[in-house]
Amino acid sequence: GPIVSQQSHAIDANEQATTLLPTLFDIGTQALLEAIPKVIAGEITMENAQEQDESLVVETNMIDASEGQLFPERMSALECHNRIRGFSMWPGTFLYFQIGDDETPVKVKVVESKVLEETADELTRAIVRGEKKKDGLRLVCGDGSILEMNKVQPATRNVMDAKSFVNGLQGRTVVWLSGLDSDE
Repeated sequence: GPIVSQQSHAIDANEQATTLLPTLFDIGTQALLEAIPKVIAGEITMENAQEQDESLVVETNMIDASEGQLFPERMSALECHNRIRGFSMWPGTFLYFQIGDDETPVKVKVVESKVLEETADELTRAIVRGEKKKDGLRLVCGDGSILEMNKVQPATRNVMDAKSFVNGLQGRTVVWLSGLDSDE
């Protein structure tokens, strides 16, 4: 339909849906409060409102919980990171880890991440923590880009930072698993 008010808002490359939504609600509320008196006074009508460019309209299906699964072998670090940001409220994002020799996959929710500027020299499924104190868990994607997972939540556990996750491993190695469906 016609546009009564429209505003642009720049977002940070690491902003998540959970922090963006309240900001957008505030912007929308303010725009509505400014427009209502103009509608009541007859200054804004359906006839003088801006027509929407129908060629820019995008239709989509409802989001399904399975869309939260990350597939690093076929997604770049930026694609994974943007999915983590966009699905931070619901459905969340996850992937499966193999921890040590245990062959039972562990579902791990990725809560916070960033994309590193560096790329990997070789592709690996190993997940390692960076060398610096504040570094996260590093995952190499299929294109060689690197996703750093700063906060994760293993199934049945609380959200934790990378250091806490590594401390709980007690020296065991971690690799990410591909090809598992979210209903497993």
